[in-house]
Amino acid sequence: MAGSVDTTGIERLASLLREASSVVALTGAGISVPSGIPDFRTPGTGLWENVDPMEVAHIDAWRRDPEHFWQFYGERFQSLRDKEPNGAHRALVELERGGVLDAVVTQNIDMLHRKAGTRELVEVHGTIEHSSCLACGATYPLDEVRARQAADERGVPRCDCSRPLKPDVVLFGEFLPEGAMERAGALAAQADVLLCIGSSLEVWPVAQMPDVTRGAGGEVAIVTTGPTPYDGIAAVKLEGDVVAELAAVVAAL
Repeated sequence: MAGSVDTTGIERLASLLREASSVVALTGAGISVPSGIPDFRTPGTGLWENVDPMEVAHIDAWRRDPEHFWQFYGERFQSLRDKEPNGAHRALVELERGGVLDAVVTQNIDMLHRKAGTRELVEVHGTIEHSSCLACGATYPLDEVRARQAADERGVPRCDCSRPLKPDVVLFGEFLPEGAMERAGALAAQADVLLCIGSSLEVWPVAQMPDVTRGAGGEVAIVTTGPTPYDGIAAVKLEGDVVAELAAVVAAL
């Protein structure tokens, strides 16, 4: 039932967090679902259920047909425009402000952690907050990108140098930003507890973070619906409503 929590699991997770000197959160699409943002692969509702990501979210698709690419991304940007952080995002902010949580590493591009007030944030897949010109290096904020897309007869936001802009998100076929991944790896290695929230833990290289934490002697805790490859080694696994579960953890500390 939505809103119900695993009280035994909550107490176990709260105990882990109380005893830890360093806690790092790793978040995926599932943390933003309560904000009205679909995840990628849930049957019937996932973003990739009706479109081929290789056709709309690959760097070659952007290079080959920026008009088709931006038709998809323009709609995606519009759908994210008015989304707000939910209780799960706010719970992590509360943990950070309380000195329990060191940082959030997120696979999400939706800016909701930033909107919620997370201070130490590593966005390993980039962000929709701005787009850049790969020709001259100019960068434009999201509102300006939207305005330029609306003004272009083909619906392609363009740089002042006339080249198509690319959103500053990691597309299929691109490497993850080196600095962000180095920071994420360092955080995982120092963590006594890696708190994985709303992630299937199947998308590499981010999915190796639990191995890094475990290899350094830390514990892995998972708060997500559905199985992950790390369920068998997790110190605790919660599968209820992510907002209710995290609110209960905060209350138990």
